[in-house]
Amino acid sequence: MSADLDQFRQTVRQWCVEHIPSDWRETQTGATDEQFVAFQKQWFATLHSAGYAVPHWPAEWGGGMSVPEQVVLYQELAAHDAPRLVLAFVGIHHAASTLLVAGTEEQRRRHLPAILDGEIWVQGFSEPEAGSDLASLRTTARRDGDSYIVNGQKLWASGGKHADWCLLLARTDPDAPKRKGISYFLLDMTTPGVEVRPIRNAVGDSHFCEIFLNDVAIPAANLVGEQNAGWQVAQATLGAERGMTMLELAERLGNAGFRWLVQSAPVDDPIVADRLAQFETELTGLRGLCRKVVEDNESGTAGPADASIVKLFYSELLQRMTDFGAEVGGLAAHTELAKPASSGWESGAWVLDFIGSWEWTIPGGASEIQRTIIGERGLGLPREPSAL
Repeated sequence: MSADLDQFRQTVRQWCVEHIPSDWRETQTGATDEQFVAFQKQWFATLHSAGYAVPHWPAEWGGGMSVPEQVVLYQELAAHDAPRLVLAFVGIHHAASTLLVAGTEEQRRRHLPAILDGEIWVQGFSEPEAGSDLASLRTTARRDGDSYIVNGQKLWASGGKHADWCLLLARTDPDAPKRKGISYFLLDMTTPGVEVRPIRNAVGDSHFCEIFLNDVAIPAANLVGEQNAGWQVAQATLGAERGMTMLELAERLGNAGFRWLVQSAPVDDPIVADRLAQFETELTGLRGLCRKVVEDNESGTAGPADASIVKLFYSELLQRMTDFGAEVGGLAAHTELAKPASSGWESGAWVLDFIGSWEWTIPGGASEIQRTIIGERGLGLPREPSAL
């Protein structure tokens, strides 16, 4: 296996040299929305043609790489400073995980090949009154013949202005306990009554969006799982967000991110060197933990809080590393006002990266929520009191 992995690494390494655009950081800094979307779709198509876009999918749908091969792939992409699949992220991870776990065969055959052809997805979960307490969502879906009529509002829908489809949670039984009356839908974003409004964020872009739904008709065939069982289906989506996506992100943070940090820091300072050694130790633990979680998921032995442990570890380590980058980067780091549109959360523009890192401690369940899950489901501690 080691010899096979060595050969695979050489193959990926050579592919990276030949196919990663050497000027992508320059062309994606200050890029327009149209340039960003065009570049993202082209880069996804390039990865897909090599078999590198969805290595975590089952082989029958275009994936099938072993966990060690996925680790090698993500290590080499990070080492060669490859762009991230920003636009495709929700589709290849959240939408695919949901469809593979809970979708019908017809839904899988409709959407999984379309995602590989460039179909863009957004997640319509959070609302103005339902963020970390997602079960409090108020968007309603009323059955009307062969359709559901949906009314409500979604918030923090990352990439919503570019999306073709939406993973949507809506309340189908207003009288049921709040986790019992939610259903899960696939929403075509071109449906009449859907309005997307971008939100300008702290780093100056409009990645976040609001989605307004006014008498939107969703075919009943687009219901995922059973009516009123959407909360259980959503756990597959959130599990992907908290767990399976972390394999790539951990390798990027541990490779490209740490490299940027070392290049920015005065490593001859013993205090700085000590902090870097601490970060490298934590990164080694994170990468090993992510690999174990993915392997345990494949074998069916993952613990109920494992994904939350990884999500919490990654997001808070990212925050501390980018904070340290801004600290040691000096005035130059504090006056860097632009970063490439297709970069990750560790672009090397440290102040912007640090501001952006706070995003990771909130979505998919804030850090406080992750600690509660770890305490209750992982450690078996008494549940927090609930009003319902």
